[in-house]
Amino acid sequence: MALGFVPSDACLLAVQAGVVLAPRIPPGANGLKRVGGRAWAVVPLASVVLVVFAIRYVSDTATGLTYLALVAVPLLAAAALGWAARGARVWLAPLAAILFAVAWGAKGSLVGEAAAVLLSALSCVTLGVLLAAVTPASWLKIGILLMAGADTWLVVTDLLQAPNATLIAAAPGGGLPQLQSEVFGSVTMGYGDLFIAAVLGAVLAADPRRQRAAALLTFVVAALFDLLFFAVNELPATVPVALTLIILELWEAYRRRRLRPAMATP
Repeated sequence: MALGFVPSDACLLAVQAGVVLAPRIPPGANGLKRVGGRAWAVVPLASVVLVVFAIRYVSDTATGLTYLALVAVPLLAAAALGWAARGARVWLAPLAAILFAVAWGAKGSLVGEAAAVLLSALSCVTLGVLLAAVTPASWLKIGILLMAGADTWLVVTDLLQAPNATLIAAAPGGGLPQLQSEVFGSVTMGYGDLFIAAVLGAVLAADPRRQRAAALLTFVVAALFDLLFFAVNELPATVPVALTLIILELWEAYRRRRLRPAMATP
């Protein structure tokens, strides 16, 4: 039985919020700062713009991304389970192989789709942690906003729809699972929509309280934002993550302004 729009959307939004909550600062991450720099902040923006235009103008890009995801996503998911995610343990890493087997064996079912979505979500956690380890937090926040802005521009100008449909339709041979985009029930979500959530979570990983608030706020904002689906067919799911970041930054600025006079009073 097909899953309706509302429960399908709610499940994917819960996954996106969970991806915000999942990243931690893992052992050895600080050592990556040796190769860090502000230039890494362009990665979120490039991940959406370059992919869309490559699919649009370079043949077989979507097929190449399908096979790249088929190899990279399970490995990155294993790294999340064993290293990058909160609660990670080395002995949990092989669970990625089990998720892959379920996504392959139950392809086309809700169970198979759920396993594929979890694999992608976990892989994004690893990518977010790695990117946060090499990029100054203030610059990476700008990168999140730029990615959401570019995503919105691509949707509004109808430049995203055709490449996105091509990417979703691309499939590896042998009935292998499609891990380059997320399909659950009657809703699809782009890989980048989970990636940006992981980046936000990784930026906030040093402050678990703010990270938990960001995860909850992401779900609420995304649920309200997705009410627009009753009027349009496609929305940039990166926007709720960017709005969450803006709300958190405004609240933090407001809190500091309130504390400043109190701290100055003898």
